[in-house]
Amino acid sequence: MPTSSNKLLSDRVQNLSESETLKMARMARELRAQGHDVISLSLGEPDFDTPEHIKSAAYQALIDGYTKYTPVPGLPELTKAISEKFKRDNHLDYQPDQIVVSNGAKQTVYNLCQALLNPGDEAILLAPYWVSYYEIIKMAEATPVPVYAGVDQDFKPSPDQLAAAITPRTKFIIFSSPCNPTGSVFTRKELQAFADVLSKFPDLLVISDEIYEYINFTHEHVSIGSLEGMINRTITINGFAKGFSMTGWRLGYMGAPRYIADACAKIQGQVTSGASAFGQKAGAVALMSDLSPTFHMREAFRERRDIVLSLLEEIPGVKANHPDGAFYVFPDISAYFGKSDGTVTIHNADDFCDYVMMHAYVGLVSGSAFGDPACFRLSYAASEAQLREAISRMKTVLARLK
Repeated sequence: MPTSSNKLLSDRVQNLSESETLKMARMARELRAQGHDVISLSLGEPDFDTPEHIKSAAYQALIDGYTKYTPVPGLPELTKAISEKFKRDNHLDYQPDQIVVSNGAKQTVYNLCQALLNPGDEAILLAPYWVSYYEIIKMAEATPVPVYAGVDQDFKPSPDQLAAAITPRTKFIIFSSPCNPTGSVFTRKELQAFADVLSKFPDLLVISDEIYEYINFTHEHVSIGSLEGMINRTITINGFAKGFSMTGWRLGYMGAPRYIADACAKIQGQVTSGASAFGQKAGAVALMSDLSPTFHMREAFRERRDIVLSLLEEIPGVKANHPDGAFYVFPDISAYFGKSDGTVTIHNADDFCDYVMMHAYVGLVSGSAFGDPACFRLSYAASEAQLREAISRMKTVLARLK
């Protein structure tokens, strides 16, 4: 019998970092089991139900017999709807055969990394970044290269920073806008500046994750692939989880140059095959029907953002930007590093989040998971009452740190 079960595990899984989000969820469950009233602001999941017309479409699809395997890239009615949505909303001309539907946008990222990266390749991440980008790139045996910007830059790296990070080994750049975890939204001018840099590197691809597109508080969402010269080198990722509150449906998609779409379908065909038939039927209805429920959710998130920012301003040492999208704030709390309540000393954002969880019973996610150890992520996908109570508790326990 092996002396250690770890000896049976691959280097790949042992080098994989634990999800900070799942770590905080575990801590929350343990504290609740002890009888504590825990408010979790750690999960990136809308607290709204899926709109009724979308659920009804799935139910009707089940009645109509959509219970069988689907084509790996997606049902024709959904890939056609996605192609039309890209033209309508994003000025992107992806034909249906350039679309691949996956079991969530996360699988799309995985497919792309497996299809594009070789050992020794590099992939640039605009940082702070979504935690899974980093780990999925590592699983493809490539090197993640973060290009970092802090709160004073609105968490947006400059074109010069991007240019300085590009090497002959760089395969692609990946970023999200609106951004998880910061909520920052890249403007047309900012994306054009990136495109100008990339014009000097014709073989460098761009992966634009636009899953939070509909939770955008600005007047314009811009897809970098819509800029001149970018469509043939851009992969645009989107999905249904955030804008339609369909997290548990596991339904994402991408538009890409045909050879990349074919490669990703080839990968997916050996991993999961196609997404659920009835879910795809509902997805087509979601894209082609009234978006009023989505916009109602967006306005609710905007109101919550404003409440959270006003409350955080009352806590000394918490420095936040003004996020224009998604449902997160990502405050810098480095002013607390080195402070202590006499028993516990805060050295970094991990300590800060553990302290808030154990003393205020509020779940946050350390910024270290997203490439910024000076910050934490707070999800305001919660009720106004929960948000007010959570931040009040935080203010009370943080006042003990001197």
